[in-house]
Amino acid sequence: MNIPILFEDGEALVINKPAGLPVDRPKRGGPALFDHIEQLKMGFQRPPVAVHRLDTDTSGCLLMARNPKALKRFNKAFEDRLVGKTYLAIVDFEPAEQSGTISLNLSKISSAEKGWRMIAAKKGKPAVSHWELLQVIGEGGKKRSLIRFRPETGRTHQLRVHALQGLGAPLLGDPVYGPVRGQNKGAPRTMLHAEAIHITREGKNPISAFAPFPEDFERAGLTAPEPPASPERAPKLDAAPDAASDYG
Repeated sequence: MNIPILFEDGEALVINKPAGLPVDRPKRGGPALFDHIEQLKMGFQRPPVAVHRLDTDTSGCLLMARNPKALKRFNKAFEDRLVGKTYLAIVDFEPAEQSGTISLNLSKISSAEKGWRMIAAKKGKPAVSHWELLQVIGEGGKKRSLIRFRPETGRTHQLRVHALQGLGAPLLGDPVYGPVRGQNKGAPRTMLHAEAIHITREGKNPISAFAPFPEDFERAGLTAPEPPASPERAPKLDAAPDAASDYG
């Protein structure tokens, strides 16, 4: 497997992470991003380190730091909400509005029967996602929509829960928040794609990367939208982000 490089300089890489490839080695074993670390060194002595996380199913932009100083600065940028990101998602549903903002606090629950998941809860951590409707296909009760999310916060499974409880439908193919737990309804993976990332750096050009429209999104019947403008940085909230987490 060849990992596409979307951005590269002396302190950063942005890769287009393939869907199905975990960032961290699963407890049960199996392939992971680390298996490709020699390719991603690209002549550097140190291996790059992922600054944040994407779910195994989620494809698209993943920022990696090429040295410890850069990793520290990038972690601080995430903490200070200086990282702008957009995601594309598919839902089998047409929202009533063309755009909006979802603000639902999120909390983690777990049980022996269902495992762990995130839920909307008043006492949870603040989570805010802006969204816009890009495309609708189908007719009657069989409609499919392409949504662009611009998350302000980076809670675990944020966009997956916000789609379900904010828009009113789970992401297509989501095995946890979908209609039947453990089953991928209508798609072989959770249809979420980290489309773009933008980070302003003092004294340097910004890190800006765009991950092309995935082929499996096309097979699902959607067409590539116009690329977004560089995502503006998200405003800083009082609450800190989850450690080493991401939105999908």
